[in-house]
Amino acid sequence: MKSLQAGKLAVKIYDSRAEMGAAAAADVAACMRKLLETKETINMIFAAAPSQNEVLAALKADKTIEWNRVNAFHMDEYVGLPKGAPQRFSEFLKNALFDHVPLRSVNLIDGSEGAEAECARYSALLENYPVDIVVMGIGENGHIAFNDPPVADFHDPLRMKPVKLDDVCRMQQVHDGCFPTFDDVPEMALTLTVTQLASAAYRFCVVPAPTKAEAVRRTVNDPIGEACPATVMRELDGTTMYLDPDSAALL
Repeated sequence: MKSLQAGKLAVKIYDSRAEMGAAAAADVAACMRKLLETKETINMIFAAAPSQNEVLAALKADKTIEWNRVNAFHMDEYVGLPKGAPQRFSEFLKNALFDHVPLRSVNLIDGSEGAEAECARYSALLENYPVDIVVMGIGENGHIAFNDPPVADFHDPLRMKPVKLDDVCRMQQVHDGCFPTFDDVPEMALTLTVTQLASAAYRFCVVPAPTKAEAVRRTVNDPIGEACPATVMRELDGTTMYLDPDSAALL
């Protein structure tokens, strides 16, 4: 493992994608155990994307985690997909983790109707359950959650908002195998804001694959700003990014 520091962001580079996922999961689990020494329950936000497959699988397999003391949330959802649609992020996380561990509560975003009402409902939940840990990734355009460069706001007053997805973000969903064509990807989504993600005490950002190499390079080296939303992590205590050789290739 190689490591470097970019502002407050710790960057760890592993020899393989599998090693990266296992190491990230071990660090997440250790953080959970530490927090549960002094808290009755903790609140966690999870990203839903193929980039998270290894870390979620390792967390699911870890029998030491007291999932019954964890309230689970996720960070974004498409607008307009019907309930049960396989592309919904809630379905991804149910299949990858939520349906397999005895969580205290699972709080899913419903993007099927009423975007403003759903943002209000979910924002109230997040206010009542302040976030301790975020398990996340970054997009090909440097987004975190669905805070694409045109809509990202490092000083956003909201916890959650509806957003129009930019073309790079929509094309990434095709690259990830989630949709067959660009036109199949919804144009709108609900997302937790940058400020909501930044409010957590700890962030574990898992970023494999060659398609993310340029975004990783920008995250570490570009000026901090909304043009590459992931650069905000360099200003946040308690943030670690985990890379494999492909995603770290341009560092």
